[in-house]
Amino acid sequence: MLAETICSAVSAAGLGIAALTAYRKRFLAAARIAAYSLVPVGLVMTGVVAWATGIVFKPTVWAGFAVLGLAWLLFITTRAIERRGLGAGEGEGKQKRPKAAKGRPAPEAVAPAASAPSLGDGARPRPAPAAAPAEDFSDIEAILKKHGI
Repeated sequence: MLAETICSAVSAAGLGIAALTAYRKRFLAAARIAAYSLVPVGLVMTGVVAWATGIVFKPTVWAGFAVLGLAWLLFITTRAIERRGLGAGEGEGKQKRPKAAKGRPAPEAVAPAASAPSLGDGARPRPAPAAAPAEDFSDIEAILKKHGI
């Protein structure tokens, strides 16, 4: 009842402002103001205001929104954990590791196109990464000496 009264008062005030604007010979602006001022009365007549006030003032509706928010938060959190790979050891995302051969530990995760040495078969030792050659600054020193630096 209070919401309907407020909407009616807003519409009446808007129509008064529209009348003053029309008196000043600004008919286009007056028509626009009148259109805006009729919206609250239209909402009251269609029942939208009663529906909205029913939602706003009922605690069970707010509890429902809280439950929906909690469900959304749980969904987003589990998706984030799943994407980071932190939840791979539990639930349906659990992957079985291959069994270890005699005396060897089971191989860890390997790239799909991995070669035999990276699988840990022990047949060939992995080659050590080549050491980076020492940088040769003799050319730079010669240029600097040429310029007197």
